[in-house]
Amino acid sequence: QVQLVESGGGSVQAGGSLRLSCAASEITNNRWCMGWFRQAPGKEREGVAAIDTNGNARYVDSVKGRFTISKDNAKNTLYLQMNSLKPEDTAMYFCARLASRTTCPFDWLFIPTKFTNYWGQGTQVTVSS
Repeated sequence: QVQLVESGGGSVQAGGSLRLSCAASEITNNRWCMGWFRQAPGKEREGVAAIDTNGNARYVDSVKGRFTISKDNAKNTLYLQMNSLKPEDTAMYFCARLASRTTCPFDWLFIPTKFTNYWGQGTQVTVSS
């Protein structure tokens, strides 16, 4: 059974930084495409960043240059380093794993419902101006 547990969220002022972690219940993050999504109140869940088994990362335009996705296979942990945070980054952040893909489809971050995913329960990030 795949379990994903996020941590590291919190409240920061604009311009600040946070690092999110996602602990996986099994040796999963070196075999599958994994990523981070977020959902603000009243909005649909949107992709943030993805990373494949080769460590190739992909980001949505709104976070490029500010966020960095990485993974530690020995610790079964996925990370999201978030710098230069903005109020519009405020959301619940979710860790996700594609059910059966080692590479990350281009449209996964944009249409996650098109695929079968495993989700964590989320960690809240609040950025104040």
